[in-house]
Amino acid sequence: MTRYFIDNPIVGWVIAITLMLAGILALHNLPIAQFPAIAPPAVTITATYPGADAQTLDATTTQLIERQMKGIDGLRYFSSSSSSAGTVTITLTFEQGTDPDIAQVQVQNKLQQATPLLPQEVQKQGVLVAKSTENVLFVGLYSENGKHNGDDLSDYIVSKMQDPISRVKGVGETAVFGSQYAMRIWIDPLKLRKYALTVEDVRAAVIAQNAQVSAGQIGAQPAPEEQMLNVTVSVQSRLTTPDQFAAISLKSNPDGSIVRLGDIARVEIGAENYGIQSKWNGKPASGIGIKLAPGANALATVLAVKARALEIGKQFPPDVKVIFPYDTSPFVLLSIRQVIETLFVAIILVFLVMFLFLQNLRATLIPTIAVPVVLLGTVAVLALAGFSINTLTLFGMVLAIGLLVDDAIVVVENVERLIQTEYLSPREAAHKSMDEITGALLGIALVLAAVFLPMAFLGGSTGLAGPCWASVHRSSIPKHPGSPD
Repeated sequence: MTRYFIDNPIVGWVIAITLMLAGILALHNLPIAQFPAIAPPAVTITATYPGADAQTLDATTTQLIERQMKGIDGLRYFSSSSSSAGTVTITLTFEQGTDPDIAQVQVQNKLQQATPLLPQEVQKQGVLVAKSTENVLFVGLYSENGKHNGDDLSDYIVSKMQDPISRVKGVGETAVFGSQYAMRIWIDPLKLRKYALTVEDVRAAVIAQNAQVSAGQIGAQPAPEEQMLNVTVSVQSRLTTPDQFAAISLKSNPDGSIVRLGDIARVEIGAENYGIQSKWNGKPASGIGIKLAPGANALATVLAVKARALEIGKQFPPDVKVIFPYDTSPFVLLSIRQVIETLFVAIILVFLVMFLFLQNLRATLIPTIAVPVVLLGTVAVLALAGFSINTLTLFGMVLAIGLLVDDAIVVVENVERLIQTEYLSPREAAHKSMDEITGALLGIALVLAAVFLPMAFLGGSTGLAGPCWASVHRSSIPKHPGSPD
């Protein structure tokens, strides 16, 4: 094989150029991250039961959902957390190599069996199923002079920023640290007792009188022949102001008077919930967390989200500023930049050492040119294997440079020796050199490969971070008592 490429150098150049072009094309499409996705895939179920304590939530919601999470492919274990704020979070962790999209679909299918059994309040709030990932960026708003409070800023984020940012390429999920505006009804229990009412009476009255009503049409078919007009009737729909809610009728007294909502409660526009309060340097603030979509480019996504957030921020009042209090991209960029600097330093050192000892510029350029050719070819292989550009893959490239340069130096030095000592032509020297050292080069490659070969037989996160053919074994992590065997 070596003789063929020595006698046909054009074929070798064509292969090298093809590898470089493939690597350049793959380089623009490979995702960039600080570390590979070595954590087991997880799916999170989130439900809310307003007003329920942790014990009630566990008995009426958490256990009902857990009982249905059986027979899901690749499920290792699940854990749940029921808080006194009325929120339950169930995290299902799957085996390495499980497709997170398929896992999410299976969890949703199982959840459909439990949904009819859940309390009506939980069903109305909705049960969210999402792939569990880490936040890569927080986008925040704060008021410089305190003119806008946290509720104002949260409403800005929900109404103006959340949807546009969710549509940015690479964004998987968003989580707002705050809430938008809502109509708050603060009931006075003493007045409620005075008028012989209950909270359920108030709730039923609000639902009945704050409804979207379809009033129909005037002149719709069938209609008399002389009817010439067809008019859609518009009526007052849902209530929008505190005064309208305060005028809701609760009951009629025997003397003809009417007890209204404003008589027993304070009605005002406030936050949807008060579970989160955010500050930035002591100033009112609010924020939204950004999570990556699977396989997304972390750096490109963060830059795109920042640009979109700053663009939207121009619409806000002058005292409302956009900030990025949490950002993982500098660490990703710094780690990758340092590895790339190491690559360039290695190439320069190779060139200098070769030129110092061989004193031949042509012989020095041969192994130096081979470095970018092989590295770009490696990038193409990374794309085919489904890897990303991260600290570990770049570190592997640094190690590969040592192997590549070592072999190239051995070949070039041996060819130069044969030319100088035996007065052979470059072609004859290349043939004889490869006959002499091919076995040694293969031995070096096999010995170095044997050092890393055990990684192929490790399971879990260690094996996943190693070769792409690493086998997957069941982890010894203990299962949750309610998880399937």
